[in-house]
Amino acid sequence: MDCGVQCNGAFCSGGTPEASSSCSSSSLVCGNGRKGKTGNEIHSFCSKCKEKEAQVKANQTEGLCGDCLHATLLAKFKGAVNSNGMILPTDKLLLAFSGGPASRVALEFIREIQSKVQRDSDASKDNSLRIFQFGVAFVDESAALQLTFHEACQVIEGIKSIVSDKVHQQEDLHIVPIESIWSTDDSDGKQKLSDLLESMQDATGKEDLLGYIRLQVLQKIAVEHGYSKLILGLCTTRIATHVVASTVKGQGYCLPGDVQYVDARWKVPVLLPLRDCVAKELTMLCHVNSWKTIFTKALSTLAGSHFSVNSLVESFVALLQEENPSRERTIARTAEKLKPFGFNRLPETDTVRQLSHRRSDASQHCRSDDNTSLELLCPICSAPLNEKDFMEIRKGFGTNLDLTSLQAALKNRETRLDLPSPVFHCLCCPSCQFQILQEQKPSGQFVYSLLPDIMKKRAIENIISNDSWMRRRIEDCLFSDDDGDEVQDADLEEVTKKMEKFGK
Repeated sequence: MDCGVQCNGAFCSGGTPEASSSCSSSSLVCGNGRKGKTGNEIHSFCSKCKEKEAQVKANQTEGLCGDCLHATLLAKFKGAVNSNGMILPTDKLLLAFSGGPASRVALEFIREIQSKVQRDSDASKDNSLRIFQFGVAFVDESAALQLTFHEACQVIEGIKSIVSDKVHQQEDLHIVPIESIWSTDDSDGKQKLSDLLESMQDATGKEDLLGYIRLQVLQKIAVEHGYSKLILGLCTTRIATHVVASTVKGQGYCLPGDVQYVDARWKVPVLLPLRDCVAKELTMLCHVNSWKTIFTKALSTLAGSHFSVNSLVESFVALLQEENPSRERTIARTAEKLKPFGFNRLPETDTVRQLSHRRSDASQHCRSDDNTSLELLCPICSAPLNEKDFMEIRKGFGTNLDLTSLQAALKNRETRLDLPSPVFHCLCCPSCQFQILQEQKPSGQFVYSLLPDIMKKRAIENIISNDSWMRRRIEDCLFSDDDGDEVQDADLEEVTKKMEKFGK
C-alpha cells in the first residue's frame, strides 16, 4: 500500500509526469515536482547541514540537500518503529508494495535497517543473533481495472525489476491477483469480481470495496506464508484524506482505529511506520535518490477526479495543502487525539515486554484495558461497531437463525457459508450498508451473493461472538448456581435496575 502523489484506497496510483521530471543541480525541486525558483528567493545551501547545496524544497518551507532529506525521513521511520516495537528480531515482515513513492521508500528503509542489524551482528562476538526477515507482496488488480494483458505485464515486470534487482535478491516477492480471494480458478474469480463491481451503482462504495478486498488478499498472503506483521505505506497525506472522507461517509466511530501506528484487529497486525511523512517529501526523496517508481492505474484515475467521495476529498485536501503546507499534518494530528481502540497496540509477548521501556510513550495513548476480543467488526470493512449497533444487530437476527448449524459449519471448516441476506446486512456498519450492499435496492442481494466467502465467514463468527458479548455485558446481573434461593429482595431490585439501565 502506498501514498505517492495520487492515491486510491490503499494502493498508490503513482505520480504525475512532473513528479518524475529531471532537474538541474542549480534549481530546487518543490513538492509537486516542478522546478523551484533560485536566487535570492531561497537559500542556496541546505538549511540543516549548511554545507551542501539544497536540492529539494521540503514541504514548501525550507531547502534541504538530498542527504538531509533522507536522514530526516529515516529518523521519522525509525522513531515510529522503535516507539511502538514494530520490528523485533524474531519477526517476519510483509511489505505491501505498489511501486509508488511511499512503498518504495518503505522498501529502502527496511533494507537499510536490516543491513545495519546484519553489520552489528557480524561485528558482535555472538554471531547467533537473530535478524528479522521480510518479504514483499504486490496485489495485481488488472482484472478489476480491466487492463490489457500488455499493460498488466508491464506493471508486474516493473515491480520485479525494483524488488529483485542485482543488489537485493534475498526478499521473497509474492505477486497475487486480487481475484484469488474467492479461492477459485482464475476465470471464475475474474468473472465474480467483474460482476460484483458492475452490479454496484455507488462509485464510492465500489472504490472502498476494492480496497477492503485488497487488504484481505494481503492478509491471506501473510497468513499462508507465515508472516508476523504487515507493513503498509500509508503516510500523512493519505491519512489526512482518509480522516475527511471517513467523516463525510459516516465512519467517525471507527476512525480512531484507522489512524494509529498499529492495527491489530487483523490476524496479522498492520503497521504504519510512514504515518508521520507527507507524500511530497517521499516523492522528492525518490527523485533525488533516483529510486525507480511504477505508475499504476486506479478506478479514480480511469473515471476522473470527481469519480467518488474519496477522489473529491483528495482534491480538496490537496487544495488546502497548497494554501497552507501544514494542513495535512494538522488534520492527521487532530485525528490522533481521538481515543484509540484496544486493538491499536501489538499483543504482549516476552520480547515486547523487554522492549516496553522503548515504547512507553506510545503505549500510554492506548486503552489500558485489554478488550480486543470484545470488538465486533463489520464483516466487509472490519470497522468496529458501537453498543447501539450491537443492540440493533441482535434485533435483526430473527428467530429462524440456526446458531448450532453455523457453529458446526465453522468447526468443520466448511468453505461455503451462507447467511440470509437481511441478517448479513444488519451485521455490517451503516456505511457498508448504504454504499456497498444497498439493501433497499434490488441489486443489494445480488451484491451479497458475490462477496468473498471470507467476509461471510466473519459475519457468522460475529453472530456467535455477539452472544458471548451480551453475556459479558450482563455478567454482574446473573446469578451463580451457588446463590440458590437466598437472594434478598434488595438484591433483586438492584439487578432489575441494572437490566433496565442496560436495555436503555
